[in-house]
Amino acid sequence: MLSTSTDDAARELLDTRDRDLLRRRVRRMLRAAGKTEGLDLQMSLRLCGDGEIHALNRDYRGKDRPTDVLAFSQREGPGAHLHPELLGDVVISVETARRQARNRPIVDEVLFLAAHGLCHLLGYDHQNDADEAEMNARMEALLAESRRRGAVAAR
Repeated sequence: MLSTSTDDAARELLDTRDRDLLRRRVRRMLRAAGKTEGLDLQMSLRLCGDGEIHALNRDYRGKDRPTDVLAFSQREGPGAHLHPELLGDVVISVETARRQARNRPIVDEVLFLAAHGLCHLLGYDHQNDADEAEMNARMEALLAESRRRGAVAAR
């Protein structure tokens, strides 16, 4: 299950059609990841502006600047094992995504960031080259699945 929310700053940059497309494609990635894990996975996706993500980045990571994506895992810490289907929250600054997108559609950049955040919630990281390669491969598989039609495949 995917729950989404969008603040005014993000709503100005992504129209209803783009937000609907993002929801469909992220939902498909989440279902594909769930098939791999044998669980009906749950996460939330928050689309916001630089102001909101800046505050989160400062308060939770000690970095006093906006960033593109943050992932808050529910699979870490005490009690994480109680509900393994609850992945957590992915927060994306659509303003930062727009700057990073350059010559490609903003929807593609936001979807890339959503896949990145989802991979973090699934336990992937990029602390070294080997981990980054593994995470990037999973991201590419999820992104490919998000573009497919038909039955969702495990990824």
